[in-house]
Amino acid sequence: MNSLFIKVNQTFTKQSLLASIFFFFVLSSWYVLRPVRNEMAVSNVDNLPLLLAIGAIAMLLVNPIYSWAASKTNLRKLLTYCYLFFISNLLMFLFAWRVLDLEGVVWLGRAFYIWCNIYSFFVVSIFWVVIINVFRSSKTRNFYGVIMAGGSIGAFVGSEISKRFSTSFNDYGLEFFSISAIILLFIGLCAGLFLINSTNSNQNKESFKPLGGASFDGIKNALTKKDIRSIAIYVWLFTGLMTIHWMTAISIIESWSSDSVERIALFSRMEQMVTVLTLPTQLLLTSLIINFLGVKRILFLYGIAFLLIYIIYAVSPTISIVIFATVFLRLFEYAINKPTREIVFSYLDQNDRYKSSVFIDTFFSRLGDLSGSLFITLGQSLSLGFSIIPILAIPITGVFSYFGIRIARERKIY
Repeated sequence: MNSLFIKVNQTFTKQSLLASIFFFFVLSSWYVLRPVRNEMAVSNVDNLPLLLAIGAIAMLLVNPIYSWAASKTNLRKLLTYCYLFFISNLLMFLFAWRVLDLEGVVWLGRAFYIWCNIYSFFVVSIFWVVIINVFRSSKTRNFYGVIMAGGSIGAFVGSEISKRFSTSFNDYGLEFFSISAIILLFIGLCAGLFLINSTNSNQNKESFKPLGGASFDGIKNALTKKDIRSIAIYVWLFTGLMTIHWMTAISIIESWSSDSVERIALFSRMEQMVTVLTLPTQLLLTSLIINFLGVKRILFLYGIAFLLIYIIYAVSPTISIVIFATVFLRLFEYAINKPTREIVFSYLDQNDRYKSSVFIDTFFSRLGDLSGSLFITLGQSLSLGFSIIPILAIPITGVFSYFGIRIARERKIY
């Protein structure tokens, strides 16, 4: 027992806590917006496949621009440019919401949904670019639980802010949500720069130099390098399976309530439930679980988790099951699987840590969203019930688990 306490205590260092604070502000900025994004999804449920397709195309177009910027600058400037770009976007949405008429607001809501999907993946992916370049040794892999815990607290705080502002949505729309997200992301930017500047080891001196390379490195490597391609397929399948779960949940939530305020409050409460369960797991158990199970078993077990949830949806498609499934899957993702995937990314060479990791986390994630939505749409076109469609995706969970094992073998990370 004493040895376990010592191992847990060693994960709390000045750098791990600073990285945790950085993640707190990044995720709180996103989770202020997330319930509103989810409400836009419910309001445009019939158009979701189209909106997700536009999002995937946008990711494909944006990634070469990001890779070009990464090639020409260092980690500090890359973080600054990217986060200030998204802050300026939020200011433009804030202005547009105030001046557009009712019809314009409808289209702005659809644009905001697409943009939110880009925002969420890019701000978090760039955060992880910083982390996997700062924490790369076998010892620092134990810090990932503490770092994730900061994000969980940020998610809780952001969801609480969003819940408090939920009643303002009908009268003021995006205004309070956008202003809060701007302030939080700016503070996150300052924390990230402080973390980078406090890194003085020889291993991380590369973070202060321009990366070099070409604009299409991320795309090329994801297609031509076997190990990078396996990671890309794994992320594609993961987000596809998660989208199948989420669109099934959206259909149930739409039947449960037609009130926007009530649905935004439900989304916020679910976010907070995830945090209450995830936070102690990340602080006390994540590093122990990763070291005990190993990367290969964890990447494999996610497919089993999806299998169980899909079966439960078929048996009891109720709002309580939606809450359980959402909390369960995201607990596994945030407390165990996500830090494990980032450990895999930390073993990549420098060019892939900056470029391929972001391309995978953005484009392949959006491609997975699109694939999952098309899978649901195909099932609906065959007049299948929304609770039955996930059952048809069970073979995909097996392929997903196979690639989890394959990644560990190719990177020799066990």
